[in-house]
Amino acid sequence: MHVHGLIGATLIVSLVGGYLLGSIPFGLIATRLGGAGDIRTVGSGNIGATNVLRTGRRDLALITLFGDGAKGAVAVLLATWVISPTAGAVAGAGAFLGHLFPLLLGFRGGKGVATAFGILLAIAWPVALAGAVVWLLVAALTRFSSLASLETAAIAPALLVFLHQATVPRFWLVVGMAILIFIRHHQNIRRLIAGTEPRIGAPKASTPA
Repeated sequence: MHVHGLIGATLIVSLVGGYLLGSIPFGLIATRLGGAGDIRTVGSGNIGATNVLRTGRRDLALITLFGDGAKGAVAVLLATWVISPTAGAVAGAGAFLGHLFPLLLGFRGGKGVATAFGILLAIAWPVALAGAVVWLLVAALTRFSSLASLETAAIAPALLVFLHQATVPRFWLVVGMAILIFIRHHQNIRRLIAGTEPRIGAPKASTPA
């Protein structure tokens, strides 16, 4: 096989493998096995940790948070170890897309924040830690989880460059994840502008969050 063809094939395998790993719905699995029912019928219907928390089960929310982050990190690390750092970035992109648009759930997945953090932790851990600090600061000052996620996503590409962790594949991966996080949070953005977005710790309505 031609060298370019081989490289292309390995990147496709990385993308598909990452997608399949990212498609694992830890929120759905955790709530069902934990006796909390189908998370898709709770709150916003989202399979992420924030919506799982609405069941009142912090343990299940933590399991979901860890699982969603871990699948992104594992996809990157496995492809990087077996193939190359570029393949790792491609696998990370696949895992992120798999979480947002899982095939077996009708392409209705989570918003990607935890998975993006896991991916960042694997490709550039200083950026992930800096991003975590940004998230905690914004969340503490505003009490808006969605705003903290949006601020962190927006600043992540700059952090990647500033902390000298950027390569071309990494940079475009982080930019792409930031764009998709903003798109997936479009309802939160509207509520933030309208002043109706619920704060952390406040009673949650049944509208998407």
